Amino acid sequence: MLYTFFEIGHAALSPLRAAASATKQAYRSPLNPASFTLAGKSVAAAADVFESVTRRYGKPDWNLADITIDGRVRTVTTETVQSRAWCDLVHFRREGAEARLDPKVLIVAPLSGHYATLLRGTVEAFLPDHEVYITDWVDARLVPVTGGRFDFDDYVDLVRDFLRCLGPQTHVVAVCQPGPAVLAATALMAEDKEPSAPATLTLMGSPIDARRSPTEPNLLAEARPLSWFQDTMIQTVPWPNPGMLRRVYPGFVQLASFMNMNWDRHVDAHWTFFEHLIGDDGDSAERHRGFYDEYLSAMDLTEEFYLQTIDRVFQQHLLARGILEHRGRPVRPEKIKTTALMTVEGENDDISGVGQTQAAHDLCAGLPDSMKLDRVQPDVGHYGVFNGRRFRDEIQPAVRAFMRDHWDADADRAVREPAARAIAAE
Repeated sequence: MLYTFFEIGHAALSPLRAAASATKQAYRSPLNPASFTLAGKSVAAAADVFESVTRRYGKPDWNLADITIDGRVRTVTTETVQSRAWCDLVHFRREGAEARLDPKVLIVAPLSGHYATLLRGTVEAFLPDHEVYITDWVDARLVPVTGGRFDFDDYVDLVRDFLRCLGPQTHVVAVCQPGPAVLAATALMAEDKEPSAPATLTLMGSPIDARRSPTEPNLLAEARPLSWFQDTMIQTVPWPNPGMLRRVYPGFVQLASFMNMNWDRHVDAHWTFFEHLIGDDGDSAERHRGFYDEYLSAMDLTEEFYLQTIDRVFQQHLLARGILEHRGRPVRPEKIKTTALMTVEGENDDISGVGQTQAAHDLCAGLPDSMKLDRVQPDVGHYGVFNGRRFRDEIQPAVRAFMRDHWDADADRAVREPAARAIAAE
């Protein structure tokens, strides 16, 4: 019923949003003398804030900036390499730089309520020196019930399939939530001696062992039985969404949880936005819009994936205890022998506490110390682990160097050049 009430509430506010939009235009028109007064600017700003906090935010566009490679400006376009019901494998093509042999990087975006575009800054940081791919997840409310289920094991399978598609010498970056599933996929590929097992695996702010330095979300996950999450958090997608009747963990519930963790900060941010609008500080107002257009874009998760993640990762800690299974098969991270491992954590991370990601080094006991690297970034929180100035200036360069230290360029070239010739022949 909560989802239905949400839809009804959104529809009920439509006339008010329309009125706010009309008011905003009227009080910003150069033909209206009131638009130059403090009162007029205040009315327009209030209407703008009301419209922005009550509208529905769809999936944002990538809108990637041009990048400079070899002293030349290159345009970045997106292309879908593989399309699945639940996820697309997206490649960021650097126009005019196809001949460069740069390491392939698969960024596994979190499936935790936000779209993959939340990692726009992450992608942009890697683009100048890498061939970048990303998992672009599909909103569960858009997948008809005839599309079937999507659970934790399906997630692991999907990562393995995408790695096989990209081929050997691919580097993987798992941002936050995907860490346990991606580590499991890597372990299974290692045990099967698959040639497409990743060259390196970088885990960033991931809950590999949520028992270490538990944060507020970790404690909440353990404080309630799984049945509480099923009864309280799971809703049925209502009409007119394509995924009507599907049971999901709604994105708006996840978004509300995140915002409540820092409610005062979000209120202050919108009040500052209001002041910037009145003061004609367009640059500051646009930065606010850019952040919240992304942050307020929420997507639904399937019931089975959400509940299994709570159960396996945050309550039973199966991977950390060495008893995780994938479709009845034990997952053995100690079998990883050829995939170098790097972990990155933020000193002030309030989602995945310090030590939770580092736990991967203990699990990957088959790797020598020369193939492991741990980094705890001072003075950054969860978001700063994969985005922002510290990420661009300090974290990403360290990850780039780590990848190149464990990249066999000759082997990569041997795989890619025949494939390129075959495509050209077609």
